This record gives sequence, structure tokens and C-alpha cells, in this order.
Amino acid sequence: MQQTDNATMSTPRASVILVILALINMLNFFDRTIIAVVFEPIRKEFGLNDLQLGIAGAAFTVVYAVAGIPLGRIADTSSRKNLLGIGLTAWSLLTAASGLVWNYISLLLVRMGLGIGEASCAPAATSMIGDLYPAEKRARAMGVFMLGLPIGLVLAFFTIGPIVQAFGSWRAPFFAAAVPGLILAIVVFLIREPQRGASEKHQVSEEKIDKPVRKILSIKTMWWIILSGVSVNFAAYAGNGFLVALLLRYYQLPIADASIITGGIVGVTGLIGLTLGGHLSDSIHKRSETGRLTYGAVCLLIASIAIFAALKQGQGALTLFSVLFGLGWLTYYSYYTTVYPALQDVVQPKLRGTAMALYFAGMYLLGGAFGTVVVGGLSDYFANAAMIAEGVAVMNDTHRAIGLHDAMYLIPVAMLITAVFVFLATKTFKADHKAMLDELER
Repeated sequence: MQQTDNATMSTPRASVILVILALINMLNFFDRTIIAVVFEPIRKEFGLNDLQLGIAGAAFTVVYAVAGIPLGRIADTSSRKNLLGIGLTAWSLLTAASGLVWNYISLLLVRMGLGIGEASCAPAATSMIGDLYPAEKRARAMGVFMLGLPIGLVLAFFTIGPIVQAFGSWRAPFFAAAVPGLILAIVVFLIREPQRGASEKHQVSEEKIDKPVRKILSIKTMWWIILSGVSVNFAAYAGNGFLVALLLRYYQLPIADASIITGGIVGVTGLIGLTLGGHLSDSIHKRSETGRLTYGAVCLLIASIAIFAALKQGQGALTLFSVLFGLGWLTYYSYYTTVYPALQDVVQPKLRGTAMALYFAGMYLLGGAFGTVVVGGLSDYFANAAMIAEGVAVMNDTHRAIGLHDAMYLIPVAMLITAVFVFLATKTFKADHKAMLDELER
């Protein structure tokens, strides 16, 4: 394949495509977050417990993870923009369908369909970014792309609660969210897709790679990255999924206030963490090959300590709880600006879509899905224990508040485990990066 001049990859065209991809990622997280804000009214209308709510979150996550693998192969072998445009159209329509569910089973089925549509985003988008920007600029580019995560969360948590209160229904936000997605899908079909391997310093061969999955899993650093994805997404989905409910129950806030505070804790922090983290990661990477991953491991350690300290605060310390939890989420966001570029640095261009899909399979199937299910199940267990300890036969909101609060201690534990995995990735990164460069030179 003829190599494209790297300089052309830093043109305004690349920036425009990157912004479009970030907007798509924003809708990806906005649409999937709506249910986390309206968990409580859904629970009350359908008569559910926290475990059932966790399973509803897991239904999306499991399908998202499984569907990502074949969609990742499509991203490596076919048009990525078409894959992205079709996926965005599908998940926007299914977001609207979420507002029409009539019972728990219909909710599960729609969430599963939504997972298939949204699974198209990461493999296609990150593969395109790898071709738009060279290695020394990828952390910043990935940081911009991943800004879609906190912006999506901010918009979701800042607007959905007020929308529910204004319309008097938890269904209204699902209908409103579908419109921008359908408009943006049209834009996606009109962009010019970058040439595969365009930003690499070495020519990329068109020769097909046999057994691509085995090839990717032979890279030692990929295993540490996948394991880190499992533990970090366990923490992220537990936090994003149940934080509003925790503020409603434990701190007894109205839904609008709880969702806005959550938006500040898990969303606004990301705007800072990803922007600053991207620049710091690239700067550190220029001085040390493994410095970027070491920086990520340190940030995750700080996140673990801060979130643990937040949960130790009493019910009368809402402000301190919010500040500490926000600090933890701020430092956790450095994960994306350190690990995502590292994955690109050890996997050759023709396999990056598949590698990202495999990573996401572990990240969501074993991490995100279990985050909501395990924390939801533990919440019910601890709530029942609080009820028994009080010597009553009927569970009330106080028991549920205690149960959920105690279950959330799994979040800092998962963050600490992630820090260990990211640190271990530094031990294999140099050799794997060199092996990838050697393959491109052949």
C-alpha cells in the first residue's frame, strides 16, 4: 500500500473528522446513560429490585461486548464510516423505542438491541483515529474522542432529571435523544474516510493476516490492557449506574439535584481529566516509552484512595463526598489517555479494529456487565442485612440506602486492581511496541 504523507493527517480535515467522531461518542454515552438517571422511577413503576436493575444494565453491556467482535472485523475489512453511520441510525431508533417499553422483559430486549447498534462506534472510530494521527499525537486525539464520554454524561445528568420533572414521565428523555443521532448519522455518510495505515512511518502491506484474533492475543501487553479494561469498567459502570440512586436514597435528594450533582462528579471532571490528561500523556511519552502507562497507574491509585475516602463520609457530608468522589473520577479519566494510545502502539493498523473489539469484549462482558449486576446484588444483600439487624420484616428506603452505599465500596477496590494491571503493562510494552514496528518494516 502506498504510504500517505503523515503531514496530511494533521490537516483541518482530520480535525473535522475527529470532532464528528467525538460527537458520535458523546451520543453513544448520552443514550446509554439515560436509564441510569431514571433507574428509580423505572424500579418503582415495574416493581423491581437493584439486582434486576443491574441485569437491565448488563443486558445492554453483554450484547455490546459480543457484537463488538464481528463489528470490529468489519471495521478492519470494510468501510468504517458506513459501519458507523448504520450503527448510529440503529441505536438512535432503539433509544426512542426505550421510551415505549411496557414491562421489564420489553426493557431488557430493547436494551439488548441498543447494545448491538452502539457496538459499532468504538472499533470504527478508534481505527479511523489511528489513521488520522501519528503515534506522537494519538493520546491527544484519543483524549478529544473520549471527551464524548464526559460530555455525554454531563448532558445526560444535567438535562434528563429536569426533563423528567418537566414532562412528569421518565419516558420523555428517550424520545428527545433519538433526534440528534439520526441527524448526525447523515453527516457520517458524507465524510471522507482516511486511508488505512496513513499515519504510520512505515508502509502498510495489503496482505491479509491469518488468524487475526490469535495474532492479537499473542501480544503480552494486550492481556494486561484487556484485564485493566475489565476492572476499570466494573468500577465505571457501577459508579455511573448507581450514583444517582445513591444520592436519592442515602442523601435524600430530588432527582433533578441528584442527576446534576452526578453530572458534576462523573462528567465535568472528565472534561478536565481527558483534556489535561491527553497533553500530559503525550508529553510524558516523548520522554519515556513506558512513562505514559506509569502515569496512568499512578492516577488510578489516587482515584482508588479518593473514592474510598468519599464513601467513608457520613450522610451529613454531601459536599465533601462530592469533592472526593469527583477527584477520584478526575484522575480515573487518565486511564483512557494512557491505555488507549498504548493499544494502538502495540497493534499494527490492519488489526486495530479487531483488537479494540476484543478489548471491549472483555471490558464490557466481564467488567461493565458485572459492575452493575454485582453491585446491584450486593446492594440487595446488604439492604436485607440492615433490615434484619433492625428486627423488622419489611424493607424500607433506609435499608436500601445503606445497602447501596456499602456495595459501592467495590468501586475503589476495582480502581486499585486496575492500577496494578496498567503498571504490569509497562513491563511488556517496549518489547511489544518494537515487535509491531518490526512487522511494519517487513
